[in-house]
Amino acid sequence: MFNARITGTGSYLPEKIVSNKDFESILDTSDEWIYARTGIKQRHVIAPHETTSSMAEIAANNALQAAGVDASEIDLIIVGTSTPDRVFPSTACLLQNKLGTGDCVAFDVQAACSGFIYGLGIANQFIKAGGAKKALIIGAEANSRIMNYEDRTTCVIFGDGAGAVVVEASEETGILSTHMNSDGQYQDLLYVNNPIKDQKQDGAQAYMTMHGNDVYKVAVKTLSRIVDETLEANGMVKSDVDWLIPHQANIRIINSVAKKLKMPMDKVVVTIAEQGNTSAASVPLALDKAVRDGRIKPGETVLMEAFGGGFVWGSALVTM
Repeated sequence: MFNARITGTGSYLPEKIVSNKDFESILDTSDEWIYARTGIKQRHVIAPHETTSSMAEIAANNALQAAGVDASEIDLIIVGTSTPDRVFPSTACLLQNKLGTGDCVAFDVQAACSGFIYGLGIANQFIKAGGAKKALIIGAEANSRIMNYEDRTTCVIFGDGAGAVVVEASEETGILSTHMNSDGQYQDLLYVNNPIKDQKQDGAQAYMTMHGNDVYKVAVKTLSRIVDETLEANGMVKSDVDWLIPHQANIRIINSVAKKLKMPMDKVVVTIAEQGNTSAASVPLALDKAVRDGRIKPGETVLMEAFGGGFVWGSALVTM
């Protein structure tokens, strides 16, 4: 049985940057207020001509180039997204056509901010079962298109972007384990209404709704627990982890998880100040940044984790 190993990473951030100060003219808020509560200074926002699949395409090509893999070799594409180009076909199918991979398995995973982790877990099982040899897993979001720009509890937090990895079958150690879970009892704390149903009723647009304080409390508790579960499943202790790549939701949540791991912040990859919360894209964006700037080196152990609407959460322990 082969292992699944990450062999290349890639990312894309839209050119347009919206700073906290840009919100001061349209909302009752300030740069100081936003930064103190979230750790965010700015976020990238998709251009009118761009789509989730076009961002995913650039990130995927960057990952393919890093891995030295041609698109024609890919036999599995999984896109984690809550902001697809269309209801159907899937963004993964649109991406397959853009990349010119030819026939392969391609589908989306809708697991909110945990979409990339879920996709990585699925790809891991595909490869271990012999169902795929070379896979693309992408987290891509156009969050700005589901924001109500009169709601300061959401619109100042989220940004757009895409991150990707190539995962290949290998005899070398790679993905050590992935862990996924969900609890639908919290469905009303973080959600986007159904645009198809609601437009028929009152013409309402789909917007994100979030009860931030309640989400924070559950997220910290849940992510702390999954850290312990992941290490226990691998017979490892906290000091065995070289890097933590958390979902970039809120700097206070990131600090809490790092404290739980007893990991100094210089071993935590943090991108939230420059990128905001990019939902399913945040973990692969952070991974690509740390790989390309040389922080994460081959052979090091990386713990990735995410938490999102559902609630859904997951982790992946990986040897790079």
